[in-house]
Amino acid sequence: MELIDWIILIGTIAFIVWYGVYQSRGSSNVEDYVGGGKDARWWTIGLSVMATQASAITFLSTPGQAYHDGMGFVQFYFGLPIAIVIICIVFIPIYHRLKVYTAYEYLESRFDQKTRTLTAILFLIQRGLAAGITIFAPAIVLSAVLGWNLTYLTIAIGVLVIIYTVSGGTKAVSVTHKQQMAVILTGMFVAFFIILSYLPAEVTFTKALEIAGTSGKMDVLDFSFDFNNRYTIWSGIIGGTFLMLSYFGTDQSQVQRYLSGGSVRESQLGMIFNGLLKVPLQFFILLVGVMVFVFYQFNPAPLNFNPAATETVLNSNYAEQYRDLMLDHNDVQKKKKELGLEYASRTSLDETETANFREQYSNLEKEQFEIREEAKTFIDASDVKAESNDKDYVFIHFILNNLPRGFIGLLLAVILSAAMSSTASELNALASTTVIDLYRRNHKENKSDEHYLAASKWFTLMWGAIAILFASLADLFDNLIQLVNIIGSIFYGNVLGIFLLAFFIKYVRSNAVFIAAIITQIIVIIVFKMNIMPYLWLNVLGCVLVMSIALLIQLFRNDKPQVSTR
Repeated sequence: MELIDWIILIGTIAFIVWYGVYQSRGSSNVEDYVGGGKDARWWTIGLSVMATQASAITFLSTPGQAYHDGMGFVQFYFGLPIAIVIICIVFIPIYHRLKVYTAYEYLESRFDQKTRTLTAILFLIQRGLAAGITIFAPAIVLSAVLGWNLTYLTIAIGVLVIIYTVSGGTKAVSVTHKQQMAVILTGMFVAFFIILSYLPAEVTFTKALEIAGTSGKMDVLDFSFDFNNRYTIWSGIIGGTFLMLSYFGTDQSQVQRYLSGGSVRESQLGMIFNGLLKVPLQFFILLVGVMVFVFYQFNPAPLNFNPAATETVLNSNYAEQYRDLMLDHNDVQKKKKELGLEYASRTSLDETETANFREQYSNLEKEQFEIREEAKTFIDASDVKAESNDKDYVFIHFILNNLPRGFIGLLLAVILSAAMSSTASELNALASTTVIDLYRRNHKENKSDEHYLAASKWFTLMWGAIAILFASLADLFDNLIQLVNIIGSIFYGNVLGIFLLAFFIKYVRSNAVFIAAIITQIIVIIVFKMNIMPYLWLNVLGCVLVMSIALLIQLFRNDKPQVSTR
């Protein structure tokens, strides 16, 4: 990195932290601190909701996901528009009518305190784990850039986010989201057009898409009924709808964003704004990853994108075998480059010539894939702690090795801005839920607003420390963006089912729901551990299970239906 990169990176991050502290100064009570003043406009809500989703994981993992597996991941988001419509019609009016500060307050008015407490605890567990991952992701980036200790970086990033989240609460999170989204969108568009400019002159955008399609990267829709395939149009629409309903409708990190709206209309418009932009944005980020793939068809690519893993294996007893694979990999890459340039330079090809190209290119792609997989076995054998999975290193490798001076700092600012926006939302929501649903609700003594305001800040600090601790112990798993969604899917279906029972099935009472929720959570965890189904379907399973079990329990009980008092 050059001096200009450091200036852009440090200047951007410092401004966001200062702006958040400055704009949110003066919160005198817990309601302002948690609710953000209840005066946010729809565009602030929409950008804040989007920024909460757009963690650093999105900009690290998603391009790498597309590089390896193509555009099919976008199907994961197909349930989002459906979920947004339901939330605007059902969830938002109820929350605003009851003037709640957290989603779980409603459950006490419908059921009882123990159901509210249980649901809040389920949220705290899954969101606390996810907050750690969102801190861990950018730490990987800077560790690769600077060669600094990963644990120290994790602590530094976590402390940076804690500073303005503790100082300003919900308003600090919301006002900084607009600046962070501006940095994020600018950076990603710049990266996209730079990638296109780096392609050989004869490789037009259309040709680039065709080459990517030959390698299976442009297979957006999968209509198969293969239950073991994680991403199909069916898992996206059905499982994705349940996941998005849970996330936007019951996850306090999102609910808190639109509860800060000045009216039902402002909250609804903000959510619709997010719903209209999220799928195209995610498609675009995946397309950036596909273009990175095309770029590396014509430029040298490492055998493994994780530099630490490469260094580990080259200093082990497997160095010679790994170097042989590097030579094989380079040989295949050279053949792919020559074949790709020949194809791109031809203005017209008949069907036979096109079919021959696709067959040859596909065979080379398979050969290169096998070489990369064999390389991973040597990395794993050289050190059990070495991370052979390199999906999350693809985009950062491109940034560091190919972007011009100044743009490296901008793209790193994008990743850190995303990390800060998402983590701040999560810490803010975790603290709010802890204070409102657990501490204040179960505290027997009446305390002043100043006491609960101070408690909110202390709990923000506490959850920040927990997130940092978990981040220090995190693992890349298969892919960071998948790990976050897996953690959510284990808990979200159960929580969604509890809310749907509260909204629509007045027959069921609190004891039945409480028992059903505990049983459901145990079953879902067992199903996940046994790898019985893809994680997206866990959202459907949890929701259906808790509703079915609660109905059965209530059916065999003699107590009368509960009538809501609010």
